[in-house]
Amino acid sequence: MFDVVRAVFPDDLKKVLDLYHEYVNSTSADLSFQGNDEEFNQLPEKYSCAESKIFLLRKNWKPVGCAAFRQLDATTCEMKRVYIRPSARGSNMGAKLVDRVLQEAILSGYNKMCLDVLPEFKTALKLYKSYGFIEHPPVTNNPVPGTHFLGLNLDLYSQALQRRNH
Repeated sequence: MFDVVRAVFPDDLKKVLDLYHEYVNSTSADLSFQGNDEEFNQLPEKYSCAESKIFLLRKNWKPVGCAAFRQLDATTCEMKRVYIRPSARGSNMGAKLVDRVLQEAILSGYNKMCLDVLPEFKTALKLYKSYGFIEHPPVTNNPVPGTHFLGLNLDLYSQALQRRNH
């Protein structure tokens, strides 16, 4: 059984950090430009509000993935650190996680979501494009060559979702 729950701090801090460290170590790119140590030390403060949230994907109550969004400004947020452990990949759980992040961003009042995708994450890029993400000017600094910068109008996504459900 899979489910997606919001990470609650301090209870879920170790679970989130374990997944974040796996994510950072899973890429061939040097992600030190992100200032991970500083951000990881401030997760509870940064992601315990309505504007920025972290979610855990669980299989039989054990964490196998995560995703987050954070506020960029009053109308725009950034999806961050979508990661699924290799043992849980291929089961369409990435879509379940992205669905939850998009729904929560809409509930939090955002009109646009942006993200960046490292060139080696081809499956993730395909997934984001299936939701309607399109090329977008960068909203954060990512110097890794070949990185894709994407954005999604959440109002259009919400309207498409409503049409599908009717």
